Amino acid sequence: MKVAVPSRGLPKNPALVVLLHGCLQTPESFDAASGFSELAGRRGVVLLYPEQTRANNSHGCFNWFRPSAVARDRGEVLSIVQMIEEACRRYRVDRSRIFIAGLSAGGAMTASVVANYPNLFAGVAMVAGMPFGSSRDAMSALRAMKSGAHRPLGGWGQPVKDISPDTSSWPAITIWPGNQDRTLNPSNAQACVDQWLEVMDIPKDRFVQDQKTWGRLQRWRASDGRSLAFYSIDHLGHGLPVTKRAAARGSDPYVVEATISAPSELLRLWG
Repeated sequence: MKVAVPSRGLPKNPALVVLLHGCLQTPESFDAASGFSELAGRRGVVLLYPEQTRANNSHGCFNWFRPSAVARDRGEVLSIVQMIEEACRRYRVDRSRIFIAGLSAGGAMTASVVANYPNLFAGVAMVAGMPFGSSRDAMSALRAMKSGAHRPLGGWGQPVKDISPDTSSWPAITIWPGNQDRTLNPSNAQACVDQWLEVMDIPKDRFVQDQKTWGRLQRWRASDGRSLAFYSIDHLGHGLPVTKRAAARGSDPYVVEATISAPSELLRLWG
């Protein structure tokens, strides 16, 4: 559990942003290259970085594909939630303003955490991630990443509904793929969209689309406030998009220069 706290001191009942790194990353490399702690520090936000251990995964990946790691009140999902609870206690966090974002394996683990504990979060971002329930082990995970995950019986929403059947309120969700990602088959990004639209019972064809300088933004919103946004970013490979200015802060192969900064955009969206 690694935490970044604003150097100028905390406001009363601050917001908390949880960030899950990808494979071959550390919280330090991810943070330095993305500039998250600098942005959060100016806004009085606490950052929480759960860090995977090499004992759990030799590549430092969260085990999003292992059922025992992503089951409710078990494994890595439980460990992350315990860290959130500790951060809330230690820093007197406003529990209505807890947000979570993850990159790659961290994005897939973000889906697992939210599927199990949806009421914990106000906003969610999955960057270059995978749909929840798309794999059962490391080999099936690699196949799904390369060829595209197979739609489960009952649709993509079913794995989430099976573990959170009585949930009626869901956090605002954003999904961030790059259209030149060579690590994940593009169909996986669409599967992520399909999953959460089905979970939130939002018709797939009821969206607003905007063409941006950086790519395409599609937004869905239900009358009760449930929402999903899909940021499809031109010329982006497998990584977190940041602007050139942010990219100069540190080196990380999975924090990628782009014409939009995901850290800035997420903190703006989350208020």
